Amino acid sequence: MTSELSEEAQEVLDEIEEKNVDFLRLQFTDILGTVKNVSITADQAEKAFTEGIYFDGSSIDGFVRIQESDMRLDPDPSTFAILPWRENVEGGSSARLICDVMDTSTGKPFSGDPRGVLKRAIDRAEEMGYTVNAAPEPEFFLFEEDEDGRATTKTNDAGGYFDLAPKDLASDVRRDIIYGLEDMGFNIEASHHEVAQGQHEINFTYDDALSTADNVGTFRAVVRAIAAQHDLHATFMPKPIARINGSGMHTHISLFTEDGENAFHDDDDEFNLSDTAKSFTAGVLEHAEALAAVTNPTVNSYKRLVPGYEAPVYVAWSDRNRSALIRKPAARTPAASRIEARFPDPSCNPYLAFAALIHAGLDGIEKDLDCDDPVRENIYEFDEEKREEYGITTLPSNLGEAVDALEEDEVVQDALGEHVYENFVEAKRQEFQEYIVEVSEWELDQYLETF
Repeated sequence: MTSELSEEAQEVLDEIEEKNVDFLRLQFTDILGTVKNVSITADQAEKAFTEGIYFDGSSIDGFVRIQESDMRLDPDPSTFAILPWRENVEGGSSARLICDVMDTSTGKPFSGDPRGVLKRAIDRAEEMGYTVNAAPEPEFFLFEEDEDGRATTKTNDAGGYFDLAPKDLASDVRRDIIYGLEDMGFNIEASHHEVAQGQHEINFTYDDALSTADNVGTFRAVVRAIAAQHDLHATFMPKPIARINGSGMHTHISLFTEDGENAFHDDDDEFNLSDTAKSFTAGVLEHAEALAAVTNPTVNSYKRLVPGYEAPVYVAWSDRNRSALIRKPAARTPAASRIEARFPDPSCNPYLAFAALIHAGLDGIEKDLDCDDPVRENIYEFDEEKREEYGITTLPSNLGEAVDALEEDEVVQDALGEHVYENFVEAKRQEFQEYIVEVSEWELDQYLETF
């Protein structure tokens, strides 16, 4: 249906002309978190804003059946950004717009659009009087490529946590990535070499939950594209190398009231956390096992979630140490009070992960759940008896167990919505079944000549 051009859309059209943009990538994300795009010429931009761009949704995993395939992309003008690595030889450039997916049969948002799933979670928070801010920390590895340009698992440096050159050989790569991110509107706070060889982290400032989820997809694309310019492969796979630390996506969350106050802060509390924050935390802990299916959605995710490699597996919270599932970071100002969910990893679909976390936390607020006392000891050092004494449970040990938990948790199911939930579970069940029938190199090494 044709609509009038908005002021924001007109500003984008003006910038397209000013920046000599030739092509636009209209991006959206499928249920599994893969960014898809349709490329159009710049002279089709006005039509995209007023009429949308139609595509075949039956070709996208988990979207629709073949008999109901027509979908429409409605670009969000606030997401316009020039792609810094796509300038062509004639001096023109390419840009991207992130889109909402619409159901052409109803004219309403498509229930299977992950961005729409997050919008519904944000709407629920707003109905309760809150806006949601988020700040993720997606870690990644940089690997060398072979002579055919394919990824290896050979790291290009021998650095460790916060190391400098010459051990950290990727500092120049991170610098170029930061420049690219800044060109696309990111405010970068810091970057450093992480614990494992070849592992890195670049922190960007918090924003509202929807903008932040958009930023995660953009972040991954920029990191990969600029790493490739250095003949390196960037991966957000949670555990690409055995027996070293994996990559997480620690996610900081806070709620703000309509008058701009941080609903998570309380000056009179020992931990400067309000009752609202504690109930939100209790909600996340209550639904942690089911959340894991969404925040840690791959078979490989559970190779990271094992004791001994600084990944949180114990369902508890702490104001001091990082062995718990949720941490209360130090905050310099009341506005900075927040909680940090430490279990998500960067293979997740950020829209679905944030939506699930928000719904779980809001469920805790609605039910006025009590939050247990923080665990200030190192849970990694607890034996099973002591964990039972503290009432500490663990996350699922594999994707199959996580999906089992999801199928028992109506709150997280409702967060995803019926369409996404059913297709997500189907895809993850298939992934896990394919995994368990495979025979690994480890098994061959252990058993082939022994038995």
